[in-house]
Amino acid sequence: MLLKFQQRTCSFGRVVRPCQCKTRFPRNKAIFLTALLALTSALYADQVTLKNGDRLTGTVVKSDGKTLVLHTDAAGDVTIQFAAIQEIKTDEELHVSLKNGKTAVGPVTTSDGKIEVATKTSGTVEAAKDDVALIRNDAEQAAYDKSLHPGLKHGWTGGADVGFSVARGNSETENLALALNAVHPTLNDKITLYLSSIDTQNNLATPSTVANLIQGGLRYDRNLRPKVFVYGAADFMSNALQFLDLRSVYGAGFGYHAIKSDATMLDFLGGINYTHETYSNGAPLTTGGFASYGKTNKFVALTLGEELNKKFGKSTVLTQNLYFFPDLQDTSQYRSTFNLGTVTKISKWFGWQNQFSDIYVSNPPIGAKKNDLILTTGLNIAFTH
Repeated sequence: MLLKFQQRTCSFGRVVRPCQCKTRFPRNKAIFLTALLALTSALYADQVTLKNGDRLTGTVVKSDGKTLVLHTDAAGDVTIQFAAIQEIKTDEELHVSLKNGKTAVGPVTTSDGKIEVATKTSGTVEAAKDDVALIRNDAEQAAYDKSLHPGLKHGWTGGADVGFSVARGNSETENLALALNAVHPTLNDKITLYLSSIDTQNNLATPSTVANLIQGGLRYDRNLRPKVFVYGAADFMSNALQFLDLRSVYGAGFGYHAIKSDATMLDFLGGINYTHETYSNGAPLTTGGFASYGKTNKFVALTLGEELNKKFGKSTVLTQNLYFFPDLQDTSQYRSTFNLGTVTKISKWFGWQNQFSDIYVSNPPIGAKKNDLILTTGLNIAFTH
């Protein structure tokens, strides 16, 4: 079978065939839609205009008042100095926190050194651009809100300390110091856990255990007001240096945030506690331990305390606390503890720690001294979960 196609000729004699391509119109349509999409994206994207005239489009992610993070399709997240920004205009809602504590939610426009937030409920909120403390988009705000109320499995920060020494030759001694500190803070409360151990062995002495100190505890703080909180605590200690088999302290009381900032935290505490402690008589046994038949104290005492946390620069943190526990039945009998420590970061996870402690008991068993001074140093391993 022969198929015949009709052909047409133009006035110049060239053959003109009917168009057999079915893609020409769709291709033109795709170009048109691409241009329209690009124009629409530009119209509805957040815009940041710099003082040098450059204009960036994308999505405003967050700002801390010093820098602003803008997510762009071409370059990803771009960090811009906030002082270099001339104008910001967003179509999406942003959460704007001011230095006076107020927060406004809505599309943002800035001009002439001022920022305007078009809220749905309060109309337009206006403030000086220099008064901006934080800016977050919806995703960043949701992540921040979640961080304020983490479950018990998440939101923990802290560190583990390790220090050791070994001597051989004229002496055979080993010393190992371990410590673990963890804090679980939320918007209105805080859980604190701690555990530490110091063990010193002298293999040429009898008994070989020269020092053995173990202590640990937990505390729960609950804010009642911005500067006032209540707490409940349980602390436990065993100290061979003072012939202490076990001291258990259960307490509760009130606290006051005297200073609360990113660089400095200073708290004062006052409360009451119940103390139960059992001492040995200090006579060594063949097993290397101590006979624990003897002295038991049970009493109610006051809790008076002070706690300081201070940051120096970007790498060093100083912690210090002082507690005083007078016996309510006999105020001449009391116990006090003083702790001073520093951690200096070497890297993101590793640091160097130093810790000094003074444990004082006014009425130790016969043969034990009232003061125990302890100095440790070693490696700190930070963690976040």
